[in-house]
Amino acid sequence: MGSIILVTGGARSGKSAIAESRTLVFGSPAVYVATAQALDAEMAQRIAVHRARRGAQWRTHAEPLDLCGALALTDGAPRLVDCLTLWLTNLILAERDWQAEAARLARTLAAQAAPVVLVTNEVGAGIVPENRLARVFRDAAGSLNQQVAQVADEVILAVCGLPVKVK
Repeated sequence: MGSIILVTGGARSGKSAIAESRTLVFGSPAVYVATAQALDAEMAQRIAVHRARRGAQWRTHAEPLDLCGALALTDGAPRLVDCLTLWLTNLILAERDWQAEAARLARTLAAQAAPVVLVTNEVGAGIVPENRLARVFRDAAGSLNQQVAQVADEVILAVCGLPVKVK
Protein backbone atom coordinates (compact mmCIF):
# COMPACT_ATOMS: atom_id res chain seq x y z
CA MET A 1 0.00 0.00 0.00
CA GLY A 2 1.23 3.51 -0.80
CA SER A 3 1.58 6.31 1.70
CA ILE A 4 -1.36 8.70 1.96
CA ILE A 5 -0.43 12.14 3.31
CA LEU A 6 -2.93 14.95 3.90
CA VAL A 7 -1.59 18.51 4.14
CA THR A 8 -4.06 21.04 5.53
CA GLY A 9 -3.96 24.64 6.69
CA GLY A 10 -5.33 28.09 6.06
CA ALA A 11 -5.01 30.27 2.99
CA ARG A 12 -1.39 31.12 2.14
CA SER A 13 -0.09 28.88 4.93
CA GLY A 14 2.45 27.11 2.69
CA LYS A 15 0.40 23.95 2.12
CA SER A 16 1.25 23.50 -1.55
CA ALA A 17 5.00 24.00 -1.12
CA ILE A 18 5.07 21.54 1.80
CA ALA A 19 3.02 19.01 -0.19
CA GLU A 20 5.21 19.38 -3.29
CA SER A 21 8.34 18.80 -1.23
CA ARG A 22 6.85 15.75 0.49
CA THR A 23 5.69 14.27 -2.82
CA LEU A 24 9.10 14.57 -4.45
CA VAL A 25 10.66 12.60 -1.55
CA PHE A 26 8.95 9.58 -3.14
CA GLY A 27 10.65 10.24 -6.50
CA SER A 28 10.19 12.10 -9.74
CA PRO A 29 8.72 12.69 -12.12
CA ALA A 30 5.62 13.00 -9.97
CA VAL A 31 2.06 13.55 -11.14
CA TYR A 32 0.41 16.83 -10.16
CA VAL A 33 -3.37 16.31 -10.16
CA ALA A 34 -4.69 19.87 -10.43
CA THR A 35 -8.35 20.40 -9.54
CA ALA A 36 -8.55 24.16 -10.22
CA GLN A 37 -10.51 25.53 -13.14
CA ALA A 38 -9.58 28.78 -14.88
CA LEU A 39 -13.07 30.28 -14.86
CA ASP A 40 -11.79 33.87 -14.87
CA ALA A 41 -8.58 35.78 -15.63
CA GLU A 42 -7.48 35.98 -12.00
CA MET A 43 -7.76 32.21 -11.52
CA ALA A 44 -5.96 31.61 -14.83
CA GLN A 45 -3.09 33.75 -13.53
CA ARG A 46 -2.97 31.82 -10.23
CA ILE A 47 -2.82 28.53 -12.14
CA ALA A 48 -0.05 29.86 -14.38
CA VAL A 49 2.05 30.94 -11.37
CA HIS A 50 1.56 27.52 -9.72
CA ARG A 51 2.50 25.69 -12.91
CA ALA A 52 5.61 27.84 -13.53
CA ARG A 53 6.87 27.20 -9.99
CA ARG A 54 6.71 23.41 -10.34
CA GLY A 55 9.33 22.67 -12.97
CA ALA A 56 10.27 19.62 -15.01
CA GLN A 57 9.98 17.05 -12.21
CA TRP A 58 6.18 17.23 -12.51
CA ARG A 59 3.66 15.92 -15.02
CA THR A 60 0.41 17.85 -14.70
CA HIS A 61 -2.98 16.18 -15.02
CA ALA A 62 -5.90 18.62 -14.76
CA GLU A 63 -9.04 17.02 -13.35
CA PRO A 64 -11.76 19.18 -11.80
CA LEU A 65 -14.33 16.40 -11.10
CA ASP A 66 -13.18 12.78 -11.55
CA LEU A 67 -10.48 12.68 -8.89
CA CYS A 68 -10.74 8.92 -8.37
CA GLY A 69 -10.30 8.38 -12.10
CA ALA A 70 -7.26 10.66 -12.09
CA LEU A 71 -5.70 8.67 -9.25
CA ALA A 72 -6.08 5.52 -11.34
CA LEU A 73 -3.87 7.04 -14.05
CA THR A 74 -0.44 6.23 -12.71
CA ASP A 75 2.60 4.16 -13.55
CA GLY A 76 3.61 3.91 -9.91
CA ALA A 77 4.64 7.56 -9.77
CA PRO A 78 3.83 9.56 -6.65
CA ARG A 79 0.79 11.82 -7.02
CA LEU A 80 -0.05 15.19 -5.53
CA VAL A 81 -3.68 16.34 -5.45
CA ASP A 82 -3.99 20.12 -5.16
CA CYS A 83 -6.54 20.68 -3.85
CA LEU A 84 -9.46 18.85 -2.26
CA THR A 85 -11.42 21.99 -1.41
CA LEU A 86 -11.35 23.19 -5.02
CA TRP A 87 -12.46 19.70 -6.08
CA LEU A 88 -15.29 19.89 -3.54
CA THR A 89 -16.30 23.33 -4.86
CA ASN A 90 -16.40 21.92 -8.39
CA LEU A 91 -18.62 19.03 -7.24
CA ILE A 92 -21.03 21.29 -5.36
CA LEU A 93 -21.33 23.79 -8.22
CA ALA A 94 -21.86 20.95 -10.72
CA GLU A 95 -24.61 19.65 -8.39
CA ARG A 96 -22.84 16.30 -8.02
CA ASP A 97 -23.33 14.10 -4.97
CA TRP A 98 -20.25 15.27 -3.05
CA GLN A 99 -20.95 12.86 -0.18
CA ALA A 100 -20.85 9.84 -2.48
CA GLU A 101 -17.72 11.20 -4.19
CA ALA A 102 -16.01 11.78 -0.81
CA ALA A 103 -16.78 8.21 0.29
CA ARG A 104 -15.52 6.93 -3.07
CA LEU A 105 -12.32 8.95 -2.65
CA ALA A 106 -11.70 7.51 0.83
CA ARG A 107 -12.09 3.97 -0.57
CA THR A 108 -9.85 4.79 -3.54
CA LEU A 109 -7.13 6.23 -1.31
CA ALA A 110 -7.18 3.21 0.99
CA ALA A 111 -6.45 0.99 -2.04
CA GLN A 112 -3.54 2.98 -3.51
CA ALA A 113 -0.28 1.20 -4.26
CA ALA A 114 1.71 4.39 -4.98
CA PRO A 115 2.04 7.43 -2.68
CA VAL A 116 -0.60 10.17 -2.76
CA VAL A 117 -0.19 13.57 -1.10
CA LEU A 118 -3.34 15.68 -0.86
CA VAL A 119 -3.73 19.39 -0.14
CA THR A 120 -6.85 20.74 1.52
CA ASN A 121 -7.94 23.92 3.27
CA GLU A 122 -8.89 24.07 6.91
CA VAL A 123 -12.01 26.21 6.64
CA GLY A 124 -13.77 25.53 9.93
CA ALA A 125 -11.71 27.75 12.22
CA GLY A 126 -13.49 31.00 11.35
CA ILE A 127 -16.91 32.48 11.99
CA VAL A 128 -20.13 30.89 10.78
CA PRO A 129 -20.62 32.07 7.17
CA GLU A 130 -23.57 34.39 6.57
CA ASN A 131 -24.94 32.64 3.47
CA ARG A 132 -26.30 29.16 2.93
CA LEU A 133 -23.89 28.08 0.15
CA ALA A 134 -20.87 29.07 2.23
CA ARG A 135 -22.24 27.13 5.23
CA VAL A 136 -22.89 24.07 3.06
CA PHE A 137 -19.34 24.31 1.70
CA ARG A 138 -17.77 24.75 5.16
CA ASP A 139 -19.64 21.74 6.54
CA ALA A 140 -18.86 19.63 3.46
CA ALA A 141 -15.17 20.53 3.62
CA GLY A 142 -15.02 19.54 7.27
CA SER A 143 -16.64 16.20 6.51
CA LEU A 144 -14.39 15.54 3.49
CA ASN A 145 -11.25 16.43 5.43
CA GLN A 146 -12.22 14.10 8.28
CA GLN A 147 -12.86 11.20 5.88
CA VAL A 148 -9.51 11.64 4.14
CA ALA A 149 -7.67 12.10 7.46
CA GLN A 150 -9.10 8.78 8.66
CA VAL A 151 -7.48 6.85 5.79
CA ALA A 152 -4.30 8.97 5.71
CA ASP A 153 -1.08 7.58 7.10
CA GLU A 154 0.04 11.08 7.96
CA VAL A 155 -1.68 14.47 8.44
CA ILE A 156 0.33 17.68 8.36
CA LEU A 157 -0.92 21.13 9.39
CA ALA A 158 0.79 24.00 7.57
CA VAL A 159 1.36 27.03 9.79
CA CYS A 160 3.36 30.02 8.51
CA GLY A 161 5.08 27.79 5.95
CA LEU A 162 6.07 25.22 8.58
CA PRO A 163 4.81 21.62 8.70
CA VAL A 164 3.29 20.53 12.02
CA LYS A 165 2.69 16.79 12.27
CA VAL A 166 -0.86 16.03 13.43
CA LYS A 167 -1.03 12.32 12.69
